[in-house]
Amino acid sequence: MSTAGATADPLAALGALPGVADSVESVRKAVDRVYGHRVMRRRSNAITSEAALRGARGSAALSGADWALEEVRRRTDFSGDDEARTVGAALRLTAEAGQLLSIWRQSPLRVLARLHLVAAADKGDQVGRPRKEGEPVDEPLVGLPLPSATETHGRLDGLAGLIIAGGSAPALVTAAVVHGELLALRPFTCHNGLVARTAERIVLVGSGLDPKSVCAAEVGHAELGRDAYLEALAGYVSGTPEGVAAWIAHCGRAVELGARESMAVCEALQRGAA
Repeated sequence: MSTAGATADPLAALGALPGVADSVESVRKAVDRVYGHRVMRRRSNAITSEAALRGARGSAALSGADWALEEVRRRTDFSGDDEARTVGAALRLTAEAGQLLSIWRQSPLRVLARLHLVAAADKGDQVGRPRKEGEPVDEPLVGLPLPSATETHGRLDGLAGLIIAGGSAPALVTAAVVHGELLALRPFTCHNGLVARTAERIVLVGSGLDPKSVCAAEVGHAELGRDAYLEALAGYVSGTPEGVAAWIAHCGRAVELGARESMAVCEALQRGAA
């Protein structure tokens, strides 16, 4: 977030970066198309449930558990190997996110702690709190330099302050910054990617951009691929205006692809009802 300088509303300042306004507008149009579909007026709960399942699958894929959607749908036991536990954690986080919307704006750090607790319930005293100095982080797919625990705690506090203060930043910008900061910091000893993507979803839903949670960005992030995801994240971590703008645009494209997925679900349901 260094590109925002010392402005009163640094998140809003990011919205002025080149190309960001176009991304914001493109996302808004994609979301509006989904909400304008006739099936959404009658069966929005079904679309929300399907988006949640597909979003969880996409998030798990980015954390190394790339299962087919039907395998995620049919499986009931996620206690087996590491991949199964990752998918199970993603599903639990998706279910939990909707319960935390009212708390997010008042206490984002409390929400993040709760998300980690849900994702990593079997990790003993490392669960539900930021890592301490010297504690290792199990996030092998993110190879960026790891900030110290002291720096991480300070930046988390700063991020929480921005969220609590509110501001005029578009939902996409805030969601992308929350997502990027959490992946850059990796504040927990494990499951940071799952938590970061769930936090992005909470921002998009809680902001009113996607109130029914039918445009799962996780679907789009997975479709764009892990390499593109990590390349865009590296741009964000660089702190350059171009890098941050590219990360926001990447997140925007992910939301658009999530919206496209739900449009396809709407169309399928409409054909089935015809």
